[in-house]
Amino acid sequence: MGNSWFQFQQFRVNQDRCAMKISTDAVLLGGLAEVSNPRRILDIGTGTGVIALMLAQRFPQAKVTAIELDEDAAAQALENFEESQFSDRLILLQGRFQDFSVDEKFDLIVSNPPFFPDHLKSPDAKRNKALHTDELSFEELINNASAQLSEEGSFWVILPPRQMKILVDLAEKAGLNLNATTRVKDQETKPVHREICEFSFQSMGKKEVELVLKDADSQYSGSYMRLLTGFLLGF
Repeated sequence: MGNSWFQFQQFRVNQDRCAMKISTDAVLLGGLAEVSNPRRILDIGTGTGVIALMLAQRFPQAKVTAIELDEDAAAQALENFEESQFSDRLILLQGRFQDFSVDEKFDLIVSNPPFFPDHLKSPDAKRNKALHTDELSFEELINNASAQLSEEGSFWVILPPRQMKILVDLAEKAGLNLNATTRVKDQETKPVHREICEFSFQSMGKKEVELVLKDADSQYSGSYMRLLTGFLLGF
């Protein structure tokens, strides 16, 4: 997924000016995040804009606001939005999420956040900004997301298991309940490498499922293909 562009069934994403290219993490979150009849959706750290575009496709009645810190990525995401058939329902804001505030709350908030607080940094400043929590800590993410979330809304995040444990603890302190966890494995015999969690102010139990991306023959699993039917070419 390192090309200068990536073609989906209903839209195209250019990514040559984005430090972080389209990833499996992004399309998983874009395919799984949900809430009943969302009217207002927020994508925190939109990057290429792919998650916002997927959500615009999935929820045709919703308006999607995407916020991005990096100027180049924000400009490219805006171009991707404008060239899509969902352009009238997509809004791009460039700036810090910590400074973002609106009067009307969001029904669905999603984030594929940076998660390397102590990782060895690269010489690429833009990539560091996308990968490391220096610009947006987990505490800032949780506190501002909870402030923007409607009473019956859902907040969805994808992270590695170790970082997700930290986020879950912070969410509980902010009054958010963990209602669902999808544990992602590359193959059945591999360890869990990502968790996708749904939080809300409502307590609805703790649903836990496992998603295996490839079968024993290294072909995409039926579950993964069903999730992305209508999005990726050939799915």
